[in-house]
Amino acid sequence: MWKPDRLSGRTLYQQIADDIEQRISYGEFPPGSLLPSERKLAEQLGVNRSTVILAYAELRSLGIIESRSGSGTRVSKYKWGATPRHTPNWHRYTEGGSFLPNLPFLRRIREALRQNPALIDYASGELAGDLAPVEEINHLMSEKHYTSYLGYDNPQGYNPLRESLVSYLKQYRGIQTTDASILITSGSQQSLYLITQCLLSPGDAVAIEDPSYYYSLPMFQSAGLRLFRLPVDDKGVRPEDIRSLYKKHRIKMVFINPNYQNPTGHVLDDERRIELLDVASELGLPIVEDDPFSLTAYDGTPPMPLKSIDPIGSVLYIGSLSKIAASGLRVGWMVAPHAVVERLADARQQMDFGLSVVPQKVASQFLKSPYFQPHLERLRMHLLYKRDLLIEALHKELPDLVSFAIPQGGLHLWCKIIPEVNDNKLLEEAIRRGVIMVPGSVYGSDSGYVRFTFARPSAEEIGPGIAKFAAALRSVL
Repeated sequence: MWKPDRLSGRTLYQQIADDIEQRISYGEFPPGSLLPSERKLAEQLGVNRSTVILAYAELRSLGIIESRSGSGTRVSKYKWGATPRHTPNWHRYTEGGSFLPNLPFLRRIREALRQNPALIDYASGELAGDLAPVEEINHLMSEKHYTSYLGYDNPQGYNPLRESLVSYLKQYRGIQTTDASILITSGSQQSLYLITQCLLSPGDAVAIEDPSYYYSLPMFQSAGLRLFRLPVDDKGVRPEDIRSLYKKHRIKMVFINPNYQNPTGHVLDDERRIELLDVASELGLPIVEDDPFSLTAYDGTPPMPLKSIDPIGSVLYIGSLSKIAASGLRVGWMVAPHAVVERLADARQQMDFGLSVVPQKVASQFLKSPYFQPHLERLRMHLLYKRDLLIEALHKELPDLVSFAIPQGGLHLWCKIIPEVNDNKLLEEAIRRGVIMVPGSVYGSDSGYVRFTFARPSAEEIGPGIAKFAAALRSVL
């Protein structure tokens, strides 16, 4: 007799429900026939009765079986009739496909924030509403008429925005480029998705930082890529590690976030930048540089991107407005060789016919406006203030239990919990006490690290939030 596979990644009750549905469809249990009792089937399959109860509940929800007090559980007559009719087994579909769901921790964080918006939020990696240039953008939109043309635009992106980015990249990032080498995307994540889907193939090996924001993105595994880690220390990645990975695994691409790295906040050392480009040119390796945080530099002197000192075009450069203006605009960009831009623009057109022209027009006007530089200065001032509040609260609440390096830019503080702690228990206890953060294991690190995003909570929430976290940590310890 068939029995569920306890080593399978699928739950026992889903396996049982699928088996019963299949046997019904094969005619083993005709419409109206009596099914085994929950207790008897549990004995036959060697599972707890509660597991069979869940399986039967699943089948009842689909209308496949029906239960009545005193007459047991039977195959539905109305559902199946003379000619069986099937409701799609949506569990099979949702568990299939090549695109993987988010990591369990990230799904839990999203669920907790949805259920309790009052949580003090150190988890969401974005700016609080009061840090966004809302008044400035409203003013720009009131000055301009955005109804002249709202049809499909160039899949490479709105041309005036690309022209604005040529000036912006030269002035603020030291990058010389042309509008033909810029692709507008729906934020940095779409740039990464297009690269993994169009420039790489299943089975290809790529190098990512460790810890790394990229580790939290299932899109890499969904694309069938093999991930190899580059350890990050206080000076960033070590270029010799790339050469070693290339020899062992023939990596085909390197993904890095060199300025105020997410989650550690570290900046890649100047000497290592030069060595990294030398290694890439020696091996013919493309480097994908994600640069969302540079302009948040608290001293007003952002570290320059790799792309600005890239002599031979090894670097695909990704930027966006999400971390310096507003994530809701969903405006990002990639600077790449024109052949790459054309390839990705073609794929992008197949996906969504291009980003809406309205946010692109807003972004273009904002980058050229007199509001942009003052906004950056205000943003840096507020982020520095919030960072200092966070550091003060950690020193006050957890003086002997945590350690961290002080970031000089970005939105995050990477915190090491000195005693051994269980990430899952700590997260659940923190949620119970009214605060939420991201466990370090989401980014590929060992258990016992936490990423606090201080850009999201208000200044008034930062102290109480860390007090709640401290109470949760002590409770778990």
